[in-house]
Amino acid sequence: MQPLVECCNLKKYFQTGDGVVQAVDDISFTIQPGETIGLVGESGCGKSTIGRTMLKLVEPNAGKLLFKGRNIYEMNRQELQSLRREMGIIFQNPYSSLNPRMKVLDIVGEPLKTHTKIKGKERKAKVLEYLSQVGLKPEHLNRFPHQFSGGQRQRIAIARSLTLNPSFLILDEPTSALDVSVQAQVLNLIRDLQIEKDLTYLFITHDLHVVKHIAGRILVMYLGKLVESGPVEAVFNNPRHPYTQALLSAIPNPNPSVRKKRTLLEGDVPSPINPPKGCRFHTRCPKVQPQCREKQPETKSFGEHQVACFLA
Repeated sequence: MQPLVECCNLKKYFQTGDGVVQAVDDISFTIQPGETIGLVGESGCGKSTIGRTMLKLVEPNAGKLLFKGRNIYEMNRQELQSLRREMGIIFQNPYSSLNPRMKVLDIVGEPLKTHTKIKGKERKAKVLEYLSQVGLKPEHLNRFPHQFSGGQRQRIAIARSLTLNPSFLILDEPTSALDVSVQAQVLNLIRDLQIEKDLTYLFITHDLHVVKHIAGRILVMYLGKLVESGPVEAVFNNPRHPYTQALLSAIPNPNPSVRKKRTLLEGDVPSPINPPKGCRFHTRCPKVQPQCREKQPETKSFGEHQVACFLA
């Protein structure tokens, strides 16, 4: 089966006053139709930049992004606008991703106004249909974003992302700004919509509990590089990279009587402007070897499980 999305050797650097930030450095992965991929890592590792670069919201420095076999970076403006109907993004913060001066009718209906000729009553009926699918009511139609709770705002953002019937959505930490009880409701909604509409997701998060709940495969990222990937069960049950092992050991155990051995990482994450030579994790790795300081490890495959580490 041909992947729906193929990310090939993607690079995105930012020029700053202090130097060049290597936000995304030679990343490759694929996403199959109907699949949910979880992308995890510490804040600042480049997760959100990957999502925005994949949709060409920011221009890449190198690499390809194939959607249904076509490289979106080679498309002209008209072709790219047509593609926007099939790809979408839900941002992290519902407080800033919705225009505070627009009513819900206009927020959810804006993609229809931009990409279709649907107008008037037909457009209003479509908006009501999508609001109903995310658990909102007709009386919400003429309200402004500040009149809703955080969970309701995120539901509005989800409804907006669905109006053009996309096949692929990037969800950039869509529950991190919400209360825990509301998080569960939104996650269940996202999963139900995927089944109902045959959606494919790239789910970006730092919460490993969420990944285990919603994703089939996981990508672990550190300082602009992918260090480990594979089926969720394989990575959770047998993490091969020391960074992944440290992340999983930090997950709290809900049973206070069970003592859990934790891997504590020393030091801070290095600057992406001047990343360490060799393996980027070697400055904090509890299992560092001399070769880790000199050479970048190649990615090794163990079936569907892949890891970039000399010790694997």
